[in-house]
Amino acid sequence: MGLPGTATAGTSRGRTMARRAHDVYPEWRGNTCRVKWWTGEYHANGRKRFASEGGFTDEDEAIAYGQKQLHEIREGTHISKQDGATSVADWADTWLASLDLGHLSIRNYRSAIKTHIKPYFAGKTVGQLTILDFRAFKKTVRSKVKEKHARQVVGVFSLIMADAVKAGLRKESPVEAQSRRGKYEAKPKERKKDIPVEVVHQLASNAQLRWGDAGHVFLWTMAMTGMRPGELFGLTREYCYPNWPKSDPRVDEESKDERADDLLRYGSGPELMPAIRVQRQIQYEDSELRFFPPKYESYRTLVIPDFLAEALDLLLASHDSPWVFPSIEGSCLAGVSFDREYWRPIADGRPANTSPWAKRPRPETPPVEAFKGRRMYLLRHGHKAWLDEDGVHSRYTVETRMGHEMQGVEATYSSVTVPMEETLRKSLQSRWEGLSLPAWQPGQAPAPEFVQHPSVASLVRAALAEHERREDVLSFVQARRPGVKDATVWRTLTRVLAERR
Repeated sequence: MGLPGTATAGTSRGRTMARRAHDVYPEWRGNTCRVKWWTGEYHANGRKRFASEGGFTDEDEAIAYGQKQLHEIREGTHISKQDGATSVADWADTWLASLDLGHLSIRNYRSAIKTHIKPYFAGKTVGQLTILDFRAFKKTVRSKVKEKHARQVVGVFSLIMADAVKAGLRKESPVEAQSRRGKYEAKPKERKKDIPVEVVHQLASNAQLRWGDAGHVFLWTMAMTGMRPGELFGLTREYCYPNWPKSDPRVDEESKDERADDLLRYGSGPELMPAIRVQRQIQYEDSELRFFPPKYESYRTLVIPDFLAEALDLLLASHDSPWVFPSIEGSCLAGVSFDREYWRPIADGRPANTSPWAKRPRPETPPVEAFKGRRMYLLRHGHKAWLDEDGVHSRYTVETRMGHEMQGVEATYSSVTVPMEETLRKSLQSRWEGLSLPAWQPGQAPAPEFVQHPSVASLVRAALAEHERREDVLSFVQARRPGVKDATVWRTLTRVLAERR
């Protein structure tokens, strides 16, 4: 045995001095040897900072280990014990806090970390994880959630581990790279069907029965513009025909020239084109409805056919809500359970319920076979298919209208001209004219009878869009449904808030 830097059994003085020169120091403690090496760092007092490892029974093996650590330090690939000992939970929190992404991405990442990653890797450090740990984690997640969700969770974990490598906490990621060996298996894809304009008419008619005038125009607007649901839910009067662009609230200098051009090109008038401005979307953040930029910041102006312009003009004149398409209770659509309470009855149909004892009498809503059990988002896909079918619109015009950003020379030099927009408007108008329908008028079908008997849940959602205090929510609900007990409102409020988390 010997002290660091002194000769030991089986070691010459020259050899020991060579080790000192290379900052590797073996030291015997009992029957085991510990080696320490300089980390390349200094303490605050100027002395060198050392790291060590013990448990060796052979001094040469200990020296080789120390020299390997030194080599990694020089090459910049060394992982210190302190870095590798960072817990998975702590690193996941640090990683999440460093991201600068949209709130929906942050929300999904936070959910994956909180629900799956932290509980599974509780008590484990970043440096401990192996490929076997990853395989077991992946298997566990897939046993708990659907395949699509499982891929998202595993994807988040992969990003966390990849950045752990970049941050110097690991030498390589424990995430197993997907092998392309073996028989090719195509990923399942949703089968899309053609969407004739007659199908949209059926959906709009069902929406009129179930939802009223706003529902009828909402369906035609989505089919004729390809707007995303969040953009439609958050569409307010100032960005909709016939008010826009005269009512455009933007006052920043950067958009000054653009607004001036819009006034010469769009609006209500014989020489102007009717249009909708997609300037924002509405979504929940921290249980509160807020406006956000459109997806991919796809700000755009969408010209619309004449029949839709007339329908929007009549619809806005028929109500005083700030929302172009208010819910049945008059609130924002983003505050209701839209798929369950609106879309599924419209697409799948509902039997009549005219019983005198029914709390919500309703007429029969026939199913629309082409959309039975299918997503409303397919209307957006159908809009692009219509434009592609026409065969006269440039690719740049179509992709810009859909809110997609193109790359390359085509994106740099292309633009959407007035003749292009006029051609697009005429092609959409001709589709509607093929139905040979009379011009739409508000009130063509009676308003849904259950508007007079809104559910407590729908009233709570409407109240949350306007109020934050529980007492205000209670007052809002009981003013519209006298006799509803306080306990019923509190119980419903708890459930609605849980749905949003």
